Amino acid sequence: MVKNNHVRVCKSEENLAREEQLAHKIATVAADPVEVTPEVTEMIINRIIDNASVAVASLNRAPIIAARAQALTHAPTTNGKGSSVFGISDKVSPEWAAWANGVAVRELDYHDTFLAADYSHPGDNIPPILAVAQHTGAGGKDLIRGIATGYEIQVNLVKAICLHQHKIDHVAHLGPSAAAGIGTLLGLDVETIFQSVGQALHTTTATRQSRKGEISTWKAHAPAFAGKMAVEAADRAMRGQTSPVPIYEGEDGVIAWMLDGPDASYEVPLPEAGEPKRAILDTYTKEHSAEYQAQAWIDLARKLHKEHPETADPANVESVLIKTSHHTHYVIGSGANDPQKYSPTASRETLDHSIPYIFTVALQDGTWHHVDSYAPERAARPDTVELWHKVTTVEDPEWTRRY
Repeated sequence: MVKNNHVRVCKSEENLAREEQLAHKIATVAADPVEVTPEVTEMIINRIIDNASVAVASLNRAPIIAARAQALTHAPTTNGKGSSVFGISDKVSPEWAAWANGVAVRELDYHDTFLAADYSHPGDNIPPILAVAQHTGAGGKDLIRGIATGYEIQVNLVKAICLHQHKIDHVAHLGPSAAAGIGTLLGLDVETIFQSVGQALHTTTATRQSRKGEISTWKAHAPAFAGKMAVEAADRAMRGQTSPVPIYEGEDGVIAWMLDGPDASYEVPLPEAGEPKRAILDTYTKEHSAEYQAQAWIDLARKLHKEHPETADPANVESVLIKTSHHTHYVIGSGANDPQKYSPTASRETLDHSIPYIFTVALQDGTWHHVDSYAPERAARPDTVELWHKVTTVEDPEWTRRY
């Protein structure tokens, strides 16, 4: 069974018991030795392959080259085997492998997704957990258990706690989940995992400016940084170092000052003791290298290209109005009020968060490619710019309800 856990802000004088703190409940789930079911194991293997595939496709891109070069300056630490980095044979320290591989996995916006109260890419848990597994010589069974925990915690946090409403980046749920997954992998006790979860959350709360306006290469680095922080948090906790408590519920904590404020409360679902971790089965992969909300619009644009090829010519189109959900309109649509989403010189990171651009190119080309569709010369094509600027979005309450 999954149990809803009531989480609220508490004054220091209440002295909230450890066992009542969300970070401790997360740690308890992580320390539960429950076996992973065959269907979850199969899906985890699927996601490891999916992550590796999208990472390899990005290896020659500038952010990955930079992150890999940084990792290469950090040799494996004492008494460890070191961790692998995509694209090279050298071993590096696990936190830096988590960094380099995390950037590679995230760069093309092409790996898995889960959307609920907040947004997430739970596959971001895999690079840090895998790096620690390699460094410590852990077996495949333990790796599977660790990844199952990472997905379980992030998905359930995303179901319950909205970050984007308060302009906090979604990686604030990733730090704790990756730390919990590392704790499961290593068989750490509840107290150690509790401290690492708190440290990981404390160091990975950041604003959503990384996904707003002129979107930079940091978009790919943000989850990699959270994964790196999770590795370091686990390392410090294993050395007896402690974290701010209660990190979620404290009167100067994350909820009170970064989220819904001192009167806030949430119901966070977590599996009870002995309940298998199944949350990965609620997540989904992508067909196209673009923000998840753009997937269906790419498919629709390709269909229109085939059935109504005349719509690819801006001379034949007065305007295009896309009626869609709140998220699509305000995050990747014209509701974001980001002029950069209409700029032919915008960064790739900005374009993969621009549904007007994505829809236009898919409509004109009848296809979508993770490199060619974002090429500067493609974005600058005059007929594309003309049609692109005729595309706007609006929130449709019915689509928001269905979402």
